[in-house]
Order: sequence, then C-alpha cells, then structure tokens
Amino acid sequence: MSTLYIYIGIHACLLIWVFINQHYMPGLQSFNTIKQKDLVSVLIPLRNEERNVSGLIQSLKALSYSNLEFIFLDDQSTDHTKALLEQEIKQLPHAKILDGSALPPSWVGKNFACHQLSQHAKGTYLLFLDADVRLASTAIDVSLHTLQHRTAGLLSGFPKFPVKGLLAMLAVPMQHVFIYLHLPLMLANNSKLPQASAAHGSFMFFNSAIYHAIGGHQAVKSSLVEDVHLARLVKQKGFSTCLANVTNYVSCNMYQSNKDVWAGFSKNAFPGIGKSWLLAAFVIFFYSFIFVLPVGLLWFAFSSHWLYSIPFALSVITKGAIDYLAAQKAWIAILMPLSALVIIAILLRSMSLTVLKSGYSWKGRTYS
Repeated sequence: MSTLYIYIGIHACLLIWVFINQHYMPGLQSFNTIKQKDLVSVLIPLRNEERNVSGLIQSLKALSYSNLEFIFLDDQSTDHTKALLEQEIKQLPHAKILDGSALPPSWVGKNFACHQLSQHAKGTYLLFLDADVRLASTAIDVSLHTLQHRTAGLLSGFPKFPVKGLLAMLAVPMQHVFIYLHLPLMLANNSKLPQASAAHGSFMFFNSAIYHAIGGHQAVKSSLVEDVHLARLVKQKGFSTCLANVTNYVSCNMYQSNKDVWAGFSKNAFPGIGKSWLLAAFVIFFYSFIFVLPVGLLWFAFSSHWLYSIPFALSVITKGAIDYLAAQKAWIAILMPLSALVIIAILLRSMSLTVLKSGYSWKGRTYS
C-alpha cells in the first residue's frame, strides 16, 4: 500500500501544480491606459484552404478594431483558394492578396509565406493568423492592450479547439495539457529565459520593430516548430514574450480529418522536443506511468481496495481542470488514458520518420 500512497501523492502534486501554474497565464483584457490606434497588419498565409476562406473573411469582417490592413498570401494553392479569396475580400477594407513565390531550398513553406507577408506589411504591429482561426470581434483590441500593457515583443496563446472526429478529440486538446503541465508559466511570462518559451503558430501578435529586430521568419526558415523558435529568439534578443489564455477570443478548427491529425502532429511531435531521444523516452514513460497505468489499477479497485481508483480519478480531474481552462468540453477528460496512448503513438511515429529519413510531409511538401 505504501507504493500506492506514493503514486497517489504524485498525482495530487500534479493537480496542485496545474492550479498553481495557471495563475501565471494572463487572460486577455482591456486596460484603462490605451495607446493610440496604431495600424495592425493582419497577415494570413493560405495553401489549399478553400474550405476556410468564407468563415475566415466573415470573422475578420466583424472585428471592432478600426485601424487594420489585411494581407493574404495564396501559397501556390491547387484548389479554389485564390478565386474564393478574390470574391470574399471585397467585404474587407484595406485588403489585398499576394501570390506566393516558389519555395526556395531550406525553407519551410509556412515560414516562407509569412516572410513574404511581413515584407508587405506596414503596421506597427503584425498579427499572423492561420486560415482556420476565428476571432471574437474584440480579439485584436484586447490582444493589443495586453501586449502594450506587458511591454512584450510577442503575444501568443493556444486557442480554443472545436474538435471534430475521434482522433482530433483525443489529440488536439492535449496541446493545452503540455502547456499547463510541463511549462513553468511563471518563467515563461516573467523571465527572459529562452528555454521557458512557448507559442502557437495560429495566433502570433508581434510588435513589428521587435519582429524585424530578431530577423523575422527568415531567422527560423527551416524550422517545423517556428512558433516556439520565434518566441525563444524574442527572449534571446532581450525582449519579453507573453503566453496568454486566448480561448475566449480565438478558436482554431485545427484539423478536418483523422488523417490530418495524424500527419500534422507527426510532423511536429519529435521536432517539437528538439529531436531529443532522451526527452522522448521521458515523455513516453511519463504519459504511460501517469495516465495509462491508472486504468490498469481500476481492476484492483474492484477486486481488492477502492483506493486503487484514486489515481485514475485524480488524472481525470487534472485533465478536466485543464480542459476547463481551455474552454474544452468537460466530458473529454474521461478519455485521458486514450489521449495519452495517442500522444505516445504519434511521438513514436514522428521518431520513426526521423530514423527512416523519410521526412515530414504536410500539404504536398516534404521536409527533412
């Protein structure tokens, strides 16, 4: 029983850690001291995003911030993205479409698209969005106020994920788990330690001067996890970053199919931890030990003693607390053991792509 008590204690500590850690992630809010209405450039790369064009434009059309320019880049789409954009942007003031150039060697597609967008932006602030992001009407107002209030060079946050499909339901909300469970948010938001950095590429709000000072997307041109590397660069250059809870203002329909979930996460999982075999082994052990093992202990809860059910209950409560903070459906927490298994499987797949040197594929492009 002493081993069980220790195991229960570990789960209790993790739950307490989440409650402490979340206090260091600010929400987006307005402040009394509001600076002048600086120009914000909203920059959006699109590659084969025809399903998102209409919803994206409607979201942007409803924004309340008054001084905006919208720049879209069609990244050599092979579907109807360009035609739909040309039709829909008539609803937006100060909007234009760029035709993306051919991808140069050593560049990742999204990074090159964002680089091209930044070269045409005139704003004092740059907001990079993915095409599958939808914003609340006041999202730019509160984001800008928060960025200015914290005198940060970059504000980012993990959006709300309206998941569809089993694999998306199991895997996509785990992004919030990684942040609340593994990232010391006090250091992320109150220090310039590059290692304590995170960002989400779907929503990156930069002070333009600082973005260019760090070299912009060109400085991370070959990175598959450019969002994290950009955040680290901001800190390395002596500026601050802010990782905020943006779930009340930003949502992201990240993947549309199980195939996309599998391919997208496989592309990012192993590179996201620096292709560290030691760290990968730790992740596999941690999620197996903390979130999969409690299911096996439920057998002993029924056949031996009810105390064996406590680790499972605490793991579900921990996931439920994070899902609440992430504006996620509460009942998904009960699936945490399956989510852990999916994350382990995706990481193993991502590692195998490195071993086999077959590259990471996304939207018709393959990266080593």
